[in-house]
Amino acid sequence: MRQSWHTRSNSSQLGLFEVRFKLDENLPLGLAEDLRRLGHEADTVEDEGLQGASDPVVVEAAFQDKRILLTLDKGIANIHRYPASQGAGVVLFRPDTVGRTAVATFIRERLDELLASDLPGRLAVVGTSRIRFR
Repeated sequence: MRQSWHTRSNSSQLGLFEVRFKLDENLPLGLAEDLRRLGHEADTVEDEGLQGASDPVVVEAAFQDKRILLTLDKGIANIHRYPASQGAGVVLFRPDTVGRTAVATFIRERLDELLASDLPGRLAVVGTSRIRFR
């Protein structure tokens, strides 16, 4: 049985659930605000003073807080080293462009589909043409 990391949102829309996220430092900070506007909890590595922390420290902080970790770091998506099923989950974004604005646009264009997915306890790899789950 999969453990749920969702909580009921204060949104007036029935059936909408809030998901708890942590954004890695390699993602634009504005994405945290985007997620909050959509009714989700979102904090950042920077919010916790973890900038520059090692991957194990970042992953542990996200998993301890029961937050799905959003990242561009392929190392964090290593399912043998950091099994997403042992925490709230991991979302790895794989844009084909670089730069903060391009990455933010890439993520925002895929956010609705991502949020409609069953994320908790899974690794989601968000590419240019699809979202894969492991």
